[in-house]
Amino acid sequence: MIHSKIIGTGSYLPKKILTNHDLELMVDTTDDWIRSRTGIVQRHIAADGEMASDMALNASREAMDASGIKAGEIDLIIVATTTPDMIFPSTACILQNKLGIKGSAAFDMQAVCSGFIYALTTADMFIRSGKYRTALVVGTEIYSRLLDWNDRSTCVLFGDGAGAVLMTQSNQPGILSSHLRADGSQHKVLSATGSSCGGKVQGNPFLTMEGSVVFKFAVKVLTEIAHETVIGSNLQMSDIDWLIPHQANIRIIQSTAKKLDIPMEKVITTVDKHGNTSAASIPLALDIAVRDGRIKQDQHILLESVGAGFTWGATLVRW
Repeated sequence: MIHSKIIGTGSYLPKKILTNHDLELMVDTTDDWIRSRTGIVQRHIAADGEMASDMALNASREAMDASGIKAGEIDLIIVATTTPDMIFPSTACILQNKLGIKGSAAFDMQAVCSGFIYALTTADMFIRSGKYRTALVVGTEIYSRLLDWNDRSTCVLFGDGAGAVLMTQSNQPGILSSHLRADGSQHKVLSATGSSCGGKVQGNPFLTMEGSVVFKFAVKVLTEIAHETVIGSNLQMSDIDWLIPHQANIRIIQSTAKKLDIPMEKVITTVDKHGNTSAASIPLALDIAVRDGRIKQDQHILLESVGAGFTWGATLVRW
């Protein structure tokens, strides 16, 4: 039987760092208010002219170096992003060109903050089908360009960055179980409704969010999908070595971990330094934990995320 396995990780963060103290000079907020409600201390901001594909390229190169995979060996590229370089072509095709690859399949995945989980699951299914052998899966986001910097309820929450993994065929299971869900009836709760028509923007081009609704929904579905995914692998929650949740808000992370009876010592968090990087948050956190040695061979890592749509999902990985 063919399985898929993650064999390399990579990440990239823009050089510019925007701290909470910087935000105090821009909008009516305080470092204490942001820290106490979100756990965020700073976030990275893309440079002028820096595109999602540029960040994806840097993260991809790191993953390729870590895995020993050359560009010509990659036959599938999936980019999870809400902030593509342009309406079309896909950021995945632009990334493919920057990597010097020709002929591989390449497409974008749009599931907002759940995008990486959706993309990882899709790549796993393609590899297990035997259709493709080596997949590059990237989450890359520039949310700083979707924010109203006068709206203190949203502009303090998000940051920019990219994370990538390389997956290939394996005789041993690497992706043990994945579950994806969505509820489109909730699409107005978290959205950026702007669109292009006749050369003009229609709707609101900025991100808007009903924070309390998102919080309650996130904790509920993240708890449910985690149990579903672990049970689907014939394991118990006590078998989980590391939980890597979407890095949106430390309170959501803590509440979910408590409901799952997973101690915070087994939860990988980067929200304090990155903010919410949407589809990039899980691969960013994964790469950091791999490189600092916390994640080791044969450990079980539970990845889970929830995003606008609403979309949500989880994947259980044996490293």
